[in-house]
Amino acid sequence: MADTKLKKTLELLYTGRSREAALFRYALIVFDIFTIGFFIVTIPLTPSREIFLVDGLIGLLILGDFLARFWIAPDRFRMLRQIYTIADIFVILSLVLAPIFSQNLVFLRVLRALRLLHSYHVLRDLRSETPFFRRNEEVILSAVNLGVFVFFVTSLVFVMQFGDNPGIEDFIAALYFTVSALTTTGFGDIVLTGTAGRLLAVLIMVVGVALFLRLAQAVFRPQKVAYTCPSCGLSRHEEDAVHCKHCGEPLKIETEGLD
Repeated sequence: MADTKLKKTLELLYTGRSREAALFRYALIVFDIFTIGFFIVTIPLTPSREIFLVDGLIGLLILGDFLARFWIAPDRFRMLRQIYTIADIFVILSLVLAPIFSQNLVFLRVLRALRLLHSYHVLRDLRSETPFFRRNEEVILSAVNLGVFVFFVTSLVFVMQFGDNPGIEDFIAALYFTVSALTTTGFGDIVLTGTAGRLLAVLIMVVGVALFLRLAQAVFRPQKVAYTCPSCGLSRHEEDAVHCKHCGEPLKIETEGLD
């Protein structure tokens, strides 16, 4: 009985529509940002007892979050195939095995940045509570995807090249290289060394440019709102649309009205 009640409580927190559930999910995002920041700050530091203790605490919290989501998941096999879940598993392993392998697994922790990618329930919260987000959802999501990619790849450049590449002496230098490679500026004052470094540079240029173009497209094309037509399934419409332009079905798009 107690297990059933606990499971129901967790389901409400992770998937519910209440104010408490939304605040809980926002708190998880804040925790994700904190853990990523901590990992980045401590990467170049010599491992110490204090760092291992904080690593262990973070590992337990991430493990608790993982187990809770796994317990309430309606399709557990599908959950295990999601990129966020796989990233969390690698992060937990890197934290648990850190005292044994020291810093050799620290690069796995940057995978935590993938948790900053949008999730269905957080998007739902933002759509219902923030008119600005509803009006600019596509632009915001494109910017977030690009930002997460830049942060993730910068972290990867840093952990792979720090200590071996004299050009990457801190996180800012890694960010500088990432942005110059993404924009194809390529000043040449910093280059990645080794085969893995060159392949990473290619990844930055190819994927980064694609994400940048997607953001530019979202910014400059006419603004539309996300609303699925109940008849034909068209998912993007003009803000003031009263009928679907594809099939003519009447639409009931929520708006704030005219000023």
